[in-house]
Amino acid sequence: MAAGVWLKARARKRTSFLFLWLLVFCLVACQADPAAYEKLAGKTMGTSYHVTLVGEVEDAASLQAEIDALLVQVNKEMSTYDPESTLMQLNRAPLGEAFALPAGLQYVLAESGRLHEATGGAFDVTVGPLVNRWGFGPEAEQALPSAEEIAALQARVGFGYLSFSESGGTVTRERDVFVDLSAIAKGYGVDRVAELLQGKGFDNFLVEIGGELRLAGVNPYGKPWRIAVERPELAPGSVQAAIGVSDMAMATSGNYRNFRWIDGKQYAHTISPVTGWPVEHQMLSVTVLAENCTLADGLATAFSVMGPADTLAYAQKHGLAVFLLEQQGDKIVERWSKAFEPYLED
Repeated sequence: MAAGVWLKARARKRTSFLFLWLLVFCLVACQADPAAYEKLAGKTMGTSYHVTLVGEVEDAASLQAEIDALLVQVNKEMSTYDPESTLMQLNRAPLGEAFALPAGLQYVLAESGRLHEATGGAFDVTVGPLVNRWGFGPEAEQALPSAEEIAALQARVGFGYLSFSESGGTVTRERDVFVDLSAIAKGYGVDRVAELLQGKGFDNFLVEIGGELRLAGVNPYGKPWRIAVERPELAPGSVQAAIGVSDMAMATSGNYRNFRWIDGKQYAHTISPVTGWPVEHQMLSVTVLAENCTLADGLATAFSVMGPADTLAYAQKHGLAVFLLEQQGDKIVERWSKAFEPYLED
């Protein structure tokens, strides 16, 4: 085993933690009463968002309206479900023609490019045609694709077919690629909401969109935020592990619920941009801690492609905090990088 990589099968602990929007909120009866806090919730990006603010909030309704407006703007730039979004306009732009990018989309595409290069192509926002053909997009489920179909679709996949100006303000499609930012846009949305809250002077808060998180300061009990890592089961709600974390972002990606059966074989929803086929490794889920949620979200997707061994090797090399769950026979085994160990709670 590589130095610094932990492999353990810890006993699953029975816990009295209260699940709150996929979170463990550290409500312990013997502690003092919590500080005042405000909870906000709404819909965005085809999922839901939740915000917890520690302290008094003078006008929660106005603050929520600002959050909603901000997330609507993110959707207008990056949604693949809105045919008039900026992203979909880019996907229809004539080949070879420069397309002007708004600041948010410019940033997310630049981060996507950095992740694509850093992960050896495991993260690729142009993988959409393959995802759709395998029946995990908006199109109806189809039969098993042929090797010839996969090869033809792969000719349309590759971040390198996007050509950016020196300033990054425009992008040109060199081939008929289809950009889908669903693997990173929720993380970006989390970061934008966090920046809004910080700009208003909030130091202690939690922001969550579709399970992706940004945590600042402390929870209402003055402790680090306590977060649940879900146990991979078809029915949601069971806890595999709890971690204590503050001033970090967290993203989790998993294959254990979203899959298809084709001709008697199960296929995961994570499609490798490199091979064009669903991944076949035994990693059930991976949780990543990072300085911002855009990065954590993208890395979690890349690691779902890479698999457990390559993920842990990458995490060790780059000092990343990564926790994964792997199927080994009839057991679920926890593995984590050395950087993740300080966040694990007994």
